[in-house]
Amino acid sequence: MADTDVRAEPALERSDGVLLSEVIGATLVVTLNRPRRANALDDELMDALAGLWEQAARSTGLRAIVLTGAGNAFCAGADAGMLAQPRAKVGDTAADELDFLPGPRVELPIIVAVNGACAGGGLHFVADADVCIASSSARFVDPHVSVGQVSALEPLQLRLRMRADVLRRMVLLGRHEVLDADAAERAGLVSEVVAPEVLLERAMQLAEAVGANSPEAVRLSRRVLRTFEDRLIATDLDLGWELIRRHRAHPDATEGPAAFLAKRDPEWVAR
Repeated sequence: MADTDVRAEPALERSDGVLLSEVIGATLVVTLNRPRRANALDDELMDALAGLWEQAARSTGLRAIVLTGAGNAFCAGADAGMLAQPRAKVGDTAADELDFLPGPRVELPIIVAVNGACAGGGLHFVADADVCIASSSARFVDPHVSVGQVSALEPLQLRLRMRADVLRRMVLLGRHEVLDADAAERAGLVSEVVAPEVLLERAMQLAEAVGANSPEAVRLSRRVLRTFEDRLIATDLDLGWELIRRHRAHPDATEGPAAFLAKRDPEWVAR
């Protein structure tokens, strides 16, 4: 009956566009679908994600969500074209800005399957995951400072997941510090590394295992962990978001993306 109830909600399934979603059993499988842009986040994709989570939150038949990317990349972070110009939509708080993440909006375990490159804003999904696994071909990098942007949200979320020394190297070295899947596992960024051809199968196995447990016990157990973590970093997330917004008036904030798009070295402003 639960599977039938889920499938009766057409808003949960999307077969084209920048975001794909399909209900398999009691699991919602979501795929970022901008493969030509390495699944980079733009306003259209983030709005689609936020809308899907609203629909999923109202479903009574789902037991887990699996999130992955189309093509060879998982998510390249914010689209450089979006960063090179003023944003049409900007959140007032960190929570508003991060409404494309499922974890705070859906009371279901989120299993993230990183199938390839995961950069910048793509790390939000890793930090938001209840369980994160990776393909052996996955790569992780935080290039914010290399394109003139402040890295202030992802590090706070990731600090609850991974070794502090590895995180600092990622933040401060930018694009010059890339973790392969094995290094990411050793640092605690992901909990398991599997062959590319079995990544989604393994994610579904984990989702099915979660779904076999008491839904209410899972929901409340997850809430305890989430509430604890949210209270630890909520104030700092808002401070980080304020610093990001202030920095957007600095010339480096537009020079970095412009140089990236033009494939040239950036010309930074001296402090």
